[in-house]
Amino acid sequence: MNISTFKIANKLITGNGATECLLQEVERLGMKNPLIVTDEILQKIGVIEKIQSLLKGISYGVFTGVEPEPEFYVVEECTEVFRKGMHDGLIAVGGGSAIDTAKAVSAFSPFEGNLIELVGTDLVPVKGAPIIAIPTTAGTGSEVTNISILSDKDAQLKKGIVSDYLLPDVAIVAPEMTLTMPPSVTSASGIDALVHAIEAYISVNASPITDALAIGAMKMIGKSLPKAYANPNNVEAREQMATASLMAGMAFGNAGVGAVHALAYPLGGRYHIAHGVSNALLLPFVMEWNKISCVERFRDIAEALGEKTDGLSDSEAADKAVQAMKRLCSEVNIPKGLHAFHIPEEAIPDMAEDASKNNRLLKNNPRLLSKLDIEQIYRSAY
Repeated sequence: MNISTFKIANKLITGNGATECLLQEVERLGMKNPLIVTDEILQKIGVIEKIQSLLKGISYGVFTGVEPEPEFYVVEECTEVFRKGMHDGLIAVGGGSAIDTAKAVSAFSPFEGNLIELVGTDLVPVKGAPIIAIPTTAGTGSEVTNISILSDKDAQLKKGIVSDYLLPDVAIVAPEMTLTMPPSVTSASGIDALVHAIEAYISVNASPITDALAIGAMKMIGKSLPKAYANPNNVEAREQMATASLMAGMAFGNAGVGAVHALAYPLGGRYHIAHGVSNALLLPFVMEWNKISCVERFRDIAEALGEKTDGLSDSEAADKAVQAMKRLCSEVNIPKGLHAFHIPEEAIPDMAEDASKNNRLLKNNPRLLSKLDIEQIYRSAY
């Protein structure tokens, strides 16, 4: 076993009704005037009103300008509100976009340079305002990771700010907060969590700790995602998915993700396809490519997803893992192919060029990929 580190949010609070602990955590962290970071939809449907009702006696502000796949200007606008309002903490309520925005604001608000200067690994000079993350989706795992992903519209790329200073101080994972997710978001975010678990499990940086979390997450997602998709009010399935997403986040936050994410980023950057959807769409095709490099681990994935592998060779069991993924994606209506998003086939070489430059992710992948390999995967997924 190689030397490895394990990093997560400083404190995890989970379970039905966990949001009732919010005020206690706000006070423990010394927040006198936090800023709630969220989007207009969650405000309109009453989710933010519930959060506000838990903050009795506390001064706070609300920023509702978060957008899907947030661009740099969203962080800059939120930071301006944070600074002008003299806020001293951040409460992120939403999916990965809201949580990533809050993490970036925490890093940027005390910084005197430009936001783009923080893009990269370990370029955030100091820890900023404390962060409480309350996810309303079960997929991104952003509540326990040290990265904020932002869209660079001009470059048509996704870019990451990576720093341990971005790890939230508290993650409150309450399944009742995910009940508002429509089926399409449930499916995309759920498969996104599965991508995190699978990529963490086959990562070259995997450890016994991340392995246990990843396999546990796979088992829960395989059983619970179809139930949560079929019946959004199934609280037990929602709780299982919220927990699985958290576990997958802890796994990939330490082992890293690989080629699926590297290939997904150009889809989001160029064509604004939601991160969870692009990951879900590409997963079976990248798995097909990767399986030769770690067939034994693919056997474990197949078994975690409920496949019977007795009497099968490792290669045959690996095929079962890919088949199980394709079946699960079909059950929750993940779009089949890049063509469904009207992406021109002639754009594939440029997307492959962009993806091939993402060494931060590709270096974690168990199989080395050239630009031509990436092109081939895109064409298979078309």
